[in-house]
Amino acid sequence: MRIVPIGGVQVSGLCIGGNPFSGFAHQTKERSREMLDFFTPEKIKETLHEAEEAGINTFFGRTDDHIFGILREYWDEGGKIQWFAQICKERDDAEAWRKWLQGAIDLGCHGAYIHGGIVDNWFATEQWDMFEESLELMRGADIAAGYAGHMFGAHAWIRDHLDVDFQMCSYYNPTDRSLSPHHSDEGEKWEDVDREAMLEVIATVPTPVVHYKVFAAGNRPILDGFEHMRDNMRAGDVALVGMFTKDDPEMIRKNVDLFEEYVDGVAVTA
Repeated sequence: MRIVPIGGVQVSGLCIGGNPFSGFAHQTKERSREMLDFFTPEKIKETLHEAEEAGINTFFGRTDDHIFGILREYWDEGGKIQWFAQICKERDDAEAWRKWLQGAIDLGCHGAYIHGGIVDNWFATEQWDMFEESLELMRGADIAAGYAGHMFGAHAWIRDHLDVDFQMCSYYNPTDRSLSPHHSDEGEKWEDVDREAMLEVIATVPTPVVHYKVFAAGNRPILDGFEHMRDNMRAGDVALVGMFTKDDPEMIRKNVDLFEEYVDGVAVTA
């Protein structure tokens, strides 16, 4: 599997995401609860070990006390996977992202990125100073710095205005975050037009791109997602996939095999 340099960090072509660990199914409330019930701290650590054994070396996951504690234990027990920290807000504290960013830096993240809902909201409300401040903080910590986002316009703006190490581009834009950056599992949509618009922007981004929500959070066929990665991932890009191994205990190994077949098995020069 490919290894891609992102801001000085060597990142595996396929990475594992933390949404299932934290119960963000993007399907039903019952599915989210099923994920939370399954992914005990021990099960999360076991899953990260399985990812390492399969060749995945990077975890993209939330900044909260739950994940902080699990990562401390995982590393103390000999785990080696590196962490790109998803910098989040709290519903009752819009300024909490600064606290979580500093906490992730102190804990030892290799990279950080502002959560896609926050980025969408900052972009929609033209909070350009928030982009500038957050990038300065990440740069000051000497970690790989990036931004996630579901809106293709936000990524076009980041491309043109910020000197980042990577952009995390969602294949879908499930909900409008212009009024609130927070997740809602009500009324999510998974439309091809959003994916096509984002893929057009990805082709113009000069930095590595992390392709995510490639399977529409399990709402679209898996092979369709791999085919779109095959056709649109460049040599310096990586993919991020959440894996709910309750559905298939061999899911991690199978996804790595499919990534190597569909993406790394195809010559890409761009």
